[in-house]
Amino acid sequence: MRTKTELIFDMDGTLVDSSELLANTINYVRKKIGLSAMDETKILAALNDTTINPAQFYYGAQKFEPVHEAYFQEYYLARHHIESRLYDGMETLLRKLAKTRTLHVATNAYDVSALPLLEALGIAPLFHSVVCANQVPAPKPHPVMLEKIIKTRNKPKTTFVMIGDGKRDAEAAHNAGIDSLLVDWGFSDHGEEAIDRVEMLAEVLGV
Repeated sequence: MRTKTELIFDMDGTLVDSSELLANTINYVRKKIGLSAMDETKILAALNDTTINPAQFYYGAQKFEPVHEAYFQEYYLARHHIESRLYDGMETLLRKLAKTRTLHVATNAYDVSALPLLEALGIAPLFHSVVCANQVPAPKPHPVMLEKIIKTRNKPKTTFVMIGDGKRDAEAAHNAGIDSLLVDWGFSDHGEEAIDRVEMLAEVLGV
């Protein structure tokens, strides 16, 4: 992985500990549409579950509706700078990597959420590109998000790696024909072989 020059990061659960923010936002939407609060552990466990329909799971709808998105943004944008933080050591790692590598973000969040959050955390300038779910036809694990980044860079696929915390990230990378790394500090538990510390990720990437 030390030869990888194009690093694509997932956002929530990889760069950013947004567990409190996401759980509270989803429960805010649920309250607004007349549903009871859902346990935070249950919300977070489902974030990387590729077998569920998230709109159905969280809101009892076949797809995300404009009203869900409006309420989501209402809470998220009011609280994103308060209820989220970078994982310990992540900013230092990103700044080191940005000196010699090209960094990207591929997130299933919408741009109206993701871009303000990255700005608020002070890391937005470190990324060459940020691709969000509403900017492509389908979110991860579909490969189109990663393919968009790959196409704009005009580099061999062997130079890319997707770094994420869930199956959606690994499957998206596989579908796009690039390598992936899974970290274990996010919303999934990948066992003993996963990267469980930011310092360990730094070692794997050679910084």
